[in-house]
Amino acid sequence: MRELFESTLERLLSDRVTPALLRECETGVWPAALWAAVEESGFAVAAAPELLGGADAGWEDLYVVVRAAGRHALPLPLPEALLANALLARCGLDARNEPLTVAPLADLSLQAGRAHGRLADVPWGRHATGVVAITGGAVPMLLLLDPRQASVSAKQNIAGEPRDDLVFDGATPLASAPLPVDLTPESIWLGGAMLRSAQCAGALETALALSVQYATERVQFGKPIASFQAIQHQLAVMAEQAGCAAVAAEAAFADSAVAWSPFAIATAKIVSAEAAGVVAGMAHAVHGAIGFTHEHALQHLTRRLWSWRSEFGNQGHWTQRLGQAVCAGGAGALWPAVTSGALPLPAAQRTHA
Repeated sequence: MRELFESTLERLLSDRVTPALLRECETGVWPAALWAAVEESGFAVAAAPELLGGADAGWEDLYVVVRAAGRHALPLPLPEALLANALLARCGLDARNEPLTVAPLADLSLQAGRAHGRLADVPWGRHATGVVAITGGAVPMLLLLDPRQASVSAKQNIAGEPRDDLVFDGATPLASAPLPVDLTPESIWLGGAMLRSAQCAGALETALALSVQYATERVQFGKPIASFQAIQHQLAVMAEQAGCAAVAAEAAFADSAVAWSPFAIATAKIVSAEAAGVVAGMAHAVHGAIGFTHEHALQHLTRRLWSWRSEFGNQGHWTQRLGQAVCAGGAGALWPAVTSGALPLPAAQRTHA
């Protein structure tokens, strides 16, 4: 299934996601034809069981889907739709083959069957047909809300991707269910961090490929700049960082097959965030001024790397939580945690809007 997913999505995106399309999307245009193709492929509901309208794919298989979305800088909430449908399914709710998204930060309550509160930094909030969020309180509820019932404050990240604030005042949920005991109110935060680590891994892969190609073709002083030792060193470091990010992200997906693995997800987010800074900087150094131009493909990737590394918790957030967990466990628990990949993390200091 993994190979089929990767080859199918690669064929679907390789000719459709172009720098021209990305520039158009940054002006606020919703790529309806591209989403229609994604919707027809069925990838958005792949994480849900077949009985609920999905393909019963596990996160280990879906890693290649999310990585491909990052590799092509996909201007659609496909990763978010995967997570949204996975959470709906875990709560016994039907999957929806629609542009769904999730709320990273929520200050939300359900009163007499109606939702009140604010969702912050919602990816593609203005374009989504539904947003999955989790309420606070003693009995957390998972809600699927219609953004058209909200007051929308349009925002975007530095890559030009919508990251909107939604305020609901008495909205009727499209679907709702109590959060199962095996899910925590932090499920969206953890799942989103895992998605962003894989998207970063994909974007890093393409940034490296573009840099190798440019260094091979660009001639300076009578020979390709790839022949200079300084450039070779930069490309080697970029390859190392991209490889580490890919391994860490894939491990997080594999370890989260049954339940979220906070230790693996934190590790992947930290590694991918560090790699994003290193690779983006070196890729622009290799390309020189041309990499910053509006028409070049590189800046679409690096701006997403700079954005994604901070979404669903930046490097400092996850490093602090991982460090606190290691300190709480003591020296004797460190090596077993590394070898088992299991280490409980303290609660996030900021998971609400």
